[in-house]
Amino acid sequence: MPNTITPRLQYSATAVRPRWDDLPQDIRQLISRRLGGVVDAGPSAGSGFTSGFAAVLRGVGEPAFVKAVNANDNAVIADCYQREALINQALPIEVPAPRLRWTEETEDGWIILGFDAIHGGRMPAAPWKPDELASTLDACTIKAEALSTSSAALQKVGLKPIGDGSDFADWRDLTGGATSPSILPEWVPTNRLDALAELETHWRQAVAGHAVLHHDLRQDNVLLDTNGSAWICDWNWPCLGASWFDLVLLLATAHADGHDATPLFGSHPTGRGVDDEQLDSALAALSGFFLVSGAQPPADWSPYIRQHQTWCGEVALRWLSDRRSWTF
Repeated sequence: MPNTITPRLQYSATAVRPRWDDLPQDIRQLISRRLGGVVDAGPSAGSGFTSGFAAVLRGVGEPAFVKAVNANDNAVIADCYQREALINQALPIEVPAPRLRWTEETEDGWIILGFDAIHGGRMPAAPWKPDELASTLDACTIKAEALSTSSAALQKVGLKPIGDGSDFADWRDLTGGATSPSILPEWVPTNRLDALAELETHWRQAVAGHAVLHHDLRQDNVLLDTNGSAWICDWNWPCLGASWFDLVLLLATAHADGHDATPLFGSHPTGRGVDDEQLDSALAALSGFFLVSGAQPPADWSPYIRQHQTWCGEVALRWLSDRRSWTF
């Protein structure tokens, strides 16, 4: 098992969210009407890195997973919720994602989303268990088949190619002097910067494609139901690219847990035919992005985001180093 230096977060406790009783009374009443009566509120969701309300709520009928935020307090999260609502409603029915049941927007700026609650929903265990990883990879297969091309509904949402308007250029910035290598953790192998920058140069061609990507497929964006089936949540950032790109960070975390990620990638339907340089370019791009992002000043809006970014960067770099027989 790779010896990661960055402490792994407890991903069920990364969010700082309001509780049900913290919501304004009129918002609680609105949600109660949607749920058919008095609400029995579960604990706020601990996963994620935003401050919006999120919890499973039970009324008269089926429980719902409810998200709520006031755009006047946090316009960024409100925009994310509105975007997620549009995306979720446009997803093909085959995609294993909790479905949006209803939405509310109030005159004073509240955005409220009610999703189907996954029966017995829980995050996969950390470290990854083989059966839970297999279920998640199966869900990725179903998702990839359903989203191999963009449907008319998703085209109306306006999905853009991965990297549109931005670039993964962090290793190149480090070698070119735009960013100082001194910001990196001391364990990063600076003798590999040129090789990493060269791999990163090819990331855009490597991951180009027309499939719809989730583009934020983390362990804490997966829920397992009582049957052990995996559901992919939080469709805020989809884009167009090669369907296998969604596997890269997911399998990097599995590699960190001692799973043999390279054959898992190669045997997955989306990974078949992907050559070594393509995967390594993607790993280089992601590792640079996350390590440089994690080196930024602490974010008051999310106290754990920098540690999360640094850990993601390290696991991606360690999988790449293992594939390249690099040591550090």
